This record gives sequence, structure tokens and C-alpha cells, in this order.
Amino acid sequence: MTDTPGWASPGSASSSEGREPGASGSTEPADRPGPSEPAPQPGTEPQQPGAKWSEKQPPPGQWSAPTGAPGPDRTPPPPPPGPGWNGPQHGGPGPGGHGGPPAGHGGYGTPGGYGTPGGYGTPGGYAPWGGGWGGPPPAAKPGVIPLRPLGVGEILDGAVSTMRTHWRTVLGISLGVALLVDTALVVVQGFLMNDALARTSFDDRTATADDVLPALRDVMVGAGIVAVISMVAILVATALLTTITSRAVLGKPVSTGEAWREARPQIPRLFGLLLLLGLITGGVILAGTLPGLLVMLSGNHNGGAALLALGILAAFVVAGWLMIRFYLATPALMLERQSIRKALGRSAKLVRGSWWRVFGIVLLTGLITNIVESVVTIPFALIGALVSDESTSSLYGTGGGDVGWAFLIIRGIGSLIGTTLTLPISAGVTVLLYIDQRIRREALDLELSRAAGVQGHVTGASGPTPGR
Repeated sequence: MTDTPGWASPGSASSSEGREPGASGSTEPADRPGPSEPAPQPGTEPQQPGAKWSEKQPPPGQWSAPTGAPGPDRTPPPPPPGPGWNGPQHGGPGPGGHGGPPAGHGGYGTPGGYGTPGGYGTPGGYAPWGGGWGGPPPAAKPGVIPLRPLGVGEILDGAVSTMRTHWRTVLGISLGVALLVDTALVVVQGFLMNDALARTSFDDRTATADDVLPALRDVMVGAGIVAVISMVAILVATALLTTITSRAVLGKPVSTGEAWREARPQIPRLFGLLLLLGLITGGVILAGTLPGLLVMLSGNHNGGAALLALGILAAFVVAGWLMIRFYLATPALMLERQSIRKALGRSAKLVRGSWWRVFGIVLLTGLITNIVESVVTIPFALIGALVSDESTSSLYGTGGGDVGWAFLIIRGIGSLIGTTLTLPISAGVTVLLYIDQRIRREALDLELSRAAGVQGHVTGASGPTPGR
């Protein structure tokens, strides 16, 4: 009975079952006599080859049905293999057979075979079994990051590498935004807020409501102007830096004009997205503080104060959870050309199940950027305070009364440098975190490899990720 193609078990019931597949198509008869037996006479039936078999057969591991016709040139079975291998045989009784090594090769542990010169596990062959495998090949890296799931350090390094590789474009955009924001802050504080603070001091016990309300109005107007200018400038910078970072991942350069042309159609939607997120945050905080305010207005001040404190705490927790949940909406809107509603849904889908990881990366990025900005800004603020004879309480404009122009300008220079250095890092981390989540969930690395023109390279998406 035939067990496997090309192999027949000994002791077959008939000669037809003992033949190999393909032997029936031979041009020579299978019963051609050997030199020691007479040729059959005409009209007589030829003898079957099974009738001349010996009763003592070799072990099953060293014998199988011959592939050719019996004859004087048939090669006898080879001796058993050497001590290098005790497993099943992978060959024939001779070269090209089924009981020993194939033609042109030795057995396992023999010359020309596995574990020997020219074989597997030696110079010119394959690595030995059970060792020597170095893992999957490295992932493709056409740009600032490898195209596989990223660790925290790789995300931060990719943001810094983007700024270093495309420093003219990135720092030019960041410098323009920082210059606009800091100039508006210095001008508004120097002209508007200083006059309001000079007219009324909020910690003066003799100040009346008629004195405080106009000053408070001017301060709120000035803060609103600075906030609007900052929001617009940072929005444009975020749109441009998102485009630049996405190109840097593919290793493709992009100019400021090209980034603007790609990002401009989505800027109105991006403005609407940020406005909606601000309304959501404000609505959550209002919903948390409103019950406590109502209780306080009803006359129960102690209970109202306790409820207000709990409401504020709960509101900030919910608002923080929502901000992380929708943190990736900006790159989803810019890079996928999504609507506002779909961008929020995409962010929620990508963050689902990874909220704590995203929160940790965002928190770490915020700490790093704040430390860098403080390291750059505080020396300038100290120099400004010394030059303008300001007190240490005026380093950030927190002291009573007006602040000198020298202090505002010098401190503004430090803030300008700090914002220029940290804004690209924050925007880059946001984009790379979005790409990382899509690689983990949607195998975006394959699409990025095709877009970058990487061929014949393993992405490594299933490999280990350092620094998760």
C-alpha cells in the first residue's frame, strides 16, 4: 500500500501495490529477468518479481521498493547513517533513492550533509538548528521613524528628528507663530493691562466696585485678544507642522508653501474642531459647577461650597478624559481629510483601549516642553527684572501695579525662543502618536511603505516594540 508519494511500504500484497507511482509508466517491463535466471520461453507467463524476494528483509528504515527495473547494476543499500542524526531517513537506498541521502549529498552529520562543510550550519550553509537566528529583519525607515509600532522614546525622537531634519521649514513656521503671539502679549499687556492695573489694584481694600469692574473688564478684553491671536496662530502652525511631519515620516521634504497649499483647505474645519472642543470642555465644567452654585445661592453656603468643590473635581476629570479621547482628532482631520464629526469619531476609535498610554505620552510631552520653555524663559525674565528694577513677584506679571517695558520685551524674547523650540515638538508628538496608533490597529505601516517606495522590506509590525 502506498503511504506517501514516492515511497512504498515493504510486504505489499501484490506487485501492483508495491510499485511506486510513476513506475507503471516505465517504457521497460518491470519483470525483465536478471542474468542468473533464464529468459521466459515464448508463450509462457513471466515470473513475478515478488516470487524471488528473500524472506529476510532489511529494516523498514533502510529499504523501499526500487525505482528502476531489477538488474545487475542495481546499487545495494547504503550503510546506516553516522552518529550525527538518529531521526528518519530522507533518501533512498542509493543516489536518488528513498532510504538514504539523496544524490550529491551526504546524510546528516556526514560530508556534504547537514552540519558539515557546504551543508547547513557551516560556512556556505545555513545556521545550525536551535541557534543563530537573529530575529526578524529591521523595519523600513524611509524617514524619521521606523515603520512599525513605536515606543515612547521613538515618538519623542521622531518629533525632534523632524525639527532637526527640516529645521528651516519647521523653525521658520514656529518662529513666525511665536513672534506673533509674544508680540501681541507684550503690546496688550504694555498698553492695556498696565493702564488697568495702574488705575486699580485688586488687592486694595479701599477699592470699590465702580473701580474694580472697569479694570476687570479691560483685563478680560486684553486676555481675550491675546487668546484669539494665540489660537489662530497656533492653529495655523499645527496645520502646517502636521503636514510637514507626515511628509518627514516618508522621508520626503516639503516647503512652507507646499505645506500651506495642502493644509489650507482643512484650516476652517480645524478652527471649528478646536472651537467645538473648547465648548465641550466649557460645558462639562459648567455642568459640574452649576449644582454647587445653585445650592450656595439658595442659602446653604457650607453645603454649596462642598458640592462646588466636588463638582469642579469631577468636571476636570471628565474634561480631561474627553480631551485625551479626542486628542488625535486634529491629525485625523488634517491627514484623512475628515469632517469634524468623523475626526472626533476616528480619534475615539484610535484611543479606545489605549487611553492610559496616550495620556502618559501627552503628560510626558507636556512636562518636557514646559521644562525646556522654563529653562529658556526664566533667565530672560531674571535679566529683565534686573534691568528694569522689577521685583521677583513681577517675573510673570503677577505683582500689583504696572510692569516696565524693558521687562516685558526681555521676557518676551525668552518666551519667543522657548515657544519656537517647543511648539514643533508638541505638534510632532501628536502626529506621530496618531500614526503609531494607526500602525497598531490598521497596519498603516504597509501603506506607508508603499507610499515611501520601499520594496522588498519587512515592516516589522508584529515584532517587539521597545519602550512601550
